[in-house]
Amino acid sequence: MNIAERFDVALELVRDAGALAQSYFHKRGSLNITAKGLQDFVSQADLECELLIKSALSKTFPNDAFLGEETGATAFAPGQGIWVVDPIDGTQPFISGLSAWCISIAYVTDRTLHFGIVYAPERDELFTGGIGIPATLSGIPISGHPSKSLSEGILGIGYSPRLDTSQFIPLLAALLQSGATFYREGSGALALCYVAAGRLNGYIEQHINSWDCLGAIAVLRAAGLQTNDFLAGDGLSKGGHLIAGNAEIYTQLEGIYQNQP
Repeated sequence: MNIAERFDVALELVRDAGALAQSYFHKRGSLNITAKGLQDFVSQADLECELLIKSALSKTFPNDAFLGEETGATAFAPGQGIWVVDPIDGTQPFISGLSAWCISIAYVTDRTLHFGIVYAPERDELFTGGIGIPATLSGIPISGHPSKSLSEGILGIGYSPRLDTSQFIPLLAALLQSGATFYREGSGALALCYVAAGRLNGYIEQHINSWDCLGAIAVLRAAGLQTNDFLAGDGLSKGGHLIAGNAEIYTQLEGIYQNQP
């Protein structure tokens, strides 16, 4: 298994997919858009970008598996490498004409997250990082926020309509009572990368899918930050909660999360 070769291929692919997504973004008035659920949309751009990435990876690495938000998972065996892809994370901002969307690619074997790449074309920001791969933003090294308390800096928060509001409101109240102020980007992957870059001091979400976060988790960890073991259990296939930050912020967020009803 050549991780460096896979990283190089993914780096080229994420830019190709970004260019395709941008071409759709600038003519989004003519896009075919379908609702998958409450505040959950898919567009022609999502599908075409995923097919571009999936086809190229299948030709270059035919023995690797694939998990994408739009086309699902291919056959997958223990020990087999798998690509985890969100072709456009932040579809709602995308179709609304906002810049808060990105392409996310991660590579995993078993529970080892080797690397992640997150590219936001409209912001011209490319985040990379992984095991033995430094955390960078467009080639410049990045590191997390130095805050020791949730009251220092801005906290990234994710919310999914998959959860009832009665589950989310107590968490939000506890965070506000702790002194935190919050920011919601519309793309979990981008918000997590902003934690890696020190723009946000941490991140918490009660349920997020693997394709929405694994690319960014790799960048976060390469930046020396901490997350929960997202791939434990069935996180890859079913998702789970996510907490991220430096050691102090992570501990505070974990305590708040665990004390929720």
